[in-house]
Amino acid sequence: MKIQERTGAGGGRSSVPAPPMSGERLPSPPRERKPALAALAVLLILVGALGATMLVLRAGDRIEVVKVTAPIPAGGSVSKENTASVLVAADKSIDYIRWEQLTSLMKLKAVSAIPAGVVPVGQMFTGETGLGAGQAIVGLSLKEGQYPSNLEQGDLVAAYRVTSNGTGTGSSTGSSGSSSSGAGTSLIVDKAKVTDLKRSKDSEVISSTNLPVTLTVDATKAADLAQAAAAGQVALVLIPSS
Repeated sequence: MKIQERTGAGGGRSSVPAPPMSGERLPSPPRERKPALAALAVLLILVGALGATMLVLRAGDRIEVVKVTAPIPAGGSVSKENTASVLVAADKSIDYIRWEQLTSLMKLKAVSAIPAGVVPVGQMFTGETGLGAGQAIVGLSLKEGQYPSNLEQGDLVAAYRVTSNGTGTGSSTGSSGSSSSGAGTSLIVDKAKVTDLKRSKDSEVISSTNLPVTLTVDATKAADLAQAAAAGQVALVLIPSS
């Protein structure tokens, strides 16, 4: 009887699965493969690599061109003071002005006003003087006090003859020769445009030397203005632009 009971007990134990031992991993379910996602990932990698390559190629294909750093009025010119060099991507469809062409560009005039920060193109400049019929250009050399301290290229001014002896030398009435515009001053040009102005960056130089100013005036007033300028008797006064 004891032998049979042991046999029966042993048979019962064989039907129950043995629990996993400590440290053993349970089998993981098989992963589901997604070929579409894998292909998309490969495509994104290729697109990113292509974009990076294009950026590198574009960065290497650059040219040095002129950039305007200070406003240039219509009829004005560029100079080393109002320009700087900047690198841009080369584009054959845009008529950029290369930096090495700056000296040649200084001889041209702006067709219209050019604001600061603009990268100009060739169509913005012309070789024409911009003088209309009946106009003339007169150069002045003015001392401090003969022009407004805030005078800039493109301003409109009136030019007066000013004498130190207190008698006017401009237009006169009668045989007395007295000035029609007050003692010591007479109007030479009622409206002239400052087409060029060479202002030094050093304030000490400005106070100790004359300021070269170029005016566009009526041709009939050019001789009187030049004569007064040669005698150091010209004073400029700013007038409204309109």
